[in-house]
Amino acid sequence: MRNTNFCIKLPGSTTLHPTTISLYRQLVSNFNVSGEISWRNLINNSSSTSLVKEYFLNVNSYELLIEFLPSSGSFAFVNAIEVIPVPDAIFLGFVRKVGNSGFVAPLGVGGHGLETMYRLNVGGPVISPSFDQLLWTKWETDERYMFSVNAASTMTNISNISYVSPNDSFFAPLLVYETARTMINNEVAEKRFNLSWRFEVDPNFEYLVRLHFCELYYDKPNQRDFRIYINNKTAADDYDVFVKAGGMNKAYHEDYVDAMSMQIDTLWVQLGPDTLASTPGTDALLNGLEIFKLSHNANLAHGPDKINGDEPGAAYKRHKSKSFLAAFSAGFAALITISLASAALFFFKRRNVANQEKPLGWHPLSLHEMMGSTAKARLAKLPLISTSSTPCNRIGRRFSLGEIRAATANFDQSLVIGSGGFGKVYKGEIGNGFLVAIKRANPFSKQGLTEFETEVDLLSKLRHRHLVSMIGYCEEENEMILVYEYMANGTLRSHLYGSDLPSLSWKQRVEVCIGAARGLHYLHTGAETCIIHRDVKTTNILLDENLVAKIADFGLSKPGPTLDHTHVSTAVKGSFGYLDPEYYRKQQLTHKSDVYSFGVVLFEVICSRPVINPTLPKDQINLAEWALRWQRQRSLQSIVDPRLDGDYSLESLRKFGEIAEKCLSDEGRNRPTIGEVLWHLEYVLQLHEDYIQCQVDNSCTKSSLPFADFSFILPDTNKVQGETSSNAEGETISSLQGRSVQSLFY
Repeated sequence: MRNTNFCIKLPGSTTLHPTTISLYRQLVSNFNVSGEISWRNLINNSSSTSLVKEYFLNVNSYELLIEFLPSSGSFAFVNAIEVIPVPDAIFLGFVRKVGNSGFVAPLGVGGHGLETMYRLNVGGPVISPSFDQLLWTKWETDERYMFSVNAASTMTNISNISYVSPNDSFFAPLLVYETARTMINNEVAEKRFNLSWRFEVDPNFEYLVRLHFCELYYDKPNQRDFRIYINNKTAADDYDVFVKAGGMNKAYHEDYVDAMSMQIDTLWVQLGPDTLASTPGTDALLNGLEIFKLSHNANLAHGPDKINGDEPGAAYKRHKSKSFLAAFSAGFAALITISLASAALFFFKRRNVANQEKPLGWHPLSLHEMMGSTAKARLAKLPLISTSSTPCNRIGRRFSLGEIRAATANFDQSLVIGSGGFGKVYKGEIGNGFLVAIKRANPFSKQGLTEFETEVDLLSKLRHRHLVSMIGYCEEENEMILVYEYMANGTLRSHLYGSDLPSLSWKQRVEVCIGAARGLHYLHTGAETCIIHRDVKTTNILLDENLVAKIADFGLSKPGPTLDHTHVSTAVKGSFGYLDPEYYRKQQLTHKSDVYSFGVVLFEVICSRPVINPTLPKDQINLAEWALRWQRQRSLQSIVDPRLDGDYSLESLRKFGEIAEKCLSDEGRNRPTIGEVLWHLEYVLQLHEDYIQCQVDNSCTKSSLPFADFSFILPDTNKVQGETSSNAEGETISSLQGRSVQSLFY
């Protein structure tokens, strides 16, 4: 494109038009898209095809102008732009500057533009933007930047971590503070700099280094004292996180500024012991790390040498035709994110924000996130059988009743694979062996029709890899029929107990739980409004031919609370054994009700037994109560499905049990969000895979595991309230209104 300006006024709509920038405060940056992607792939040993640039700018009017200026002989392009207002506290105020002889005069950063260079979740996995509800930013892992990974151990603790001050919540999500790196490895403790990270930066700029701290293990002071070094200069002596925070599990950050000379293009951050290695307290800790480049005279451009392809490598020379300048002029404190890939496509999507706790701005949607590759492939393969089959606007293909009858052998009872208040579900075959699940509504069931209509309404709006996809429908001769993708491996429950299907390995079980959590997370946060499933259980988690988990049966689903409400008052519906006790007592539904049900699913996955079994002794009838007792005694391995035969990491099992325990907290406010559950489940999988790799390498030792050797401390949760039902597990509550849909898609 030629010189192009984006002018965004808040509040209001987005416009694309040329304008001048002479009246605005400017922030200039330059970058070579293809060259920088190639360079980053080279140094990071990756294969990324996109580039995201992030800037912070503080101004005082109500207009933002973003201008792209291509270099001579090249062109400019952009794939997506996000503009997010941010709290003033993030970069206003003063920051201590590191000097050769200690601190010099503080530096005010409010008048600078900043570019995000690095954002690391130290000692933990990647944190995706969806888990950073304020700034919508991504936190990457820190391994590739460590000078010596062997010099550190990792630890985690999902206890009730809190921020030291309310303002601290602006800087990083709590997930950052739940993991850390320490220098527990005694073999390297004698080295002066035990924990070292190195970063490639642009010379002749000042950099803001933000360190995130939270003491996860020690509950008294003087147990972990260390020094902080930035570029071999002492930033802090005798640093004790416990003392600075005022206790354990308290999250906060420290900011430092240092300048790079013309000749230096590597920035070092190091933590080392403050005493001799043989004395107590020779340890250091870090939870998160961010580095920002500060503008100099409204300029963030790193010099013409890199644009022309001279630095940092030959990759820039091969792609110099795609370098360009970006100039920013703005009228509010904002985070500006620019995404670039290999096509010139402008795609703006206004994010619907419920309240001020979530950032206003623009959020590009990903088609892959909206609709899974498996479902898309199925739709692409679906044959056109006759001229009576016509496309449908939102729901999918419109099938004729004749096609449905042919697919089900005229609704042959031998093809019934599920039934409930709505009617029956049939296994069907369309075209050349294309298998589908066909749900036929019972016209005489008022409740069934209501649930049927709810499912149609929701599935016509939702597409996600971990939600069962609706392929089409039929509406003829008073028949109401829905056609779904066929799930070849049936329900999760059928692989745990009650059938002759093969059992799942521990890794497969964790992966299935991760998939189901992703589906629920999309329902809670990814749709236009929060959707509460209300009937999460192992028969409503289906598995395709690749054992990819998908959430099914949305007949009981409800929209979540609106802006000015914390819950939805509604009739109690759900399944015995999975029902949130708080919802049952108060008839107040929240998304945390799904979290409770999912916690029961997690214990069911561990134990492979029904959630309600009246034939067992009284103290074992309810799985949630029984498993919680074992979990609180830290003896969960005693009730693990014997078919797993010990083929799992005890660390991953312990972490898995802690997640389930948190989900089953009696009060919803003490439960994690499903997004937090998902994040921790992914960490469980990482633990197990590390354990398997250790076995393969025959190198499993305590120090090689990702956890430090300490017990995880979780707040006590109240015992599940309510009387134990004498009904068999899976039978649904009929108090107040109706029964739950009991569908099985095999």
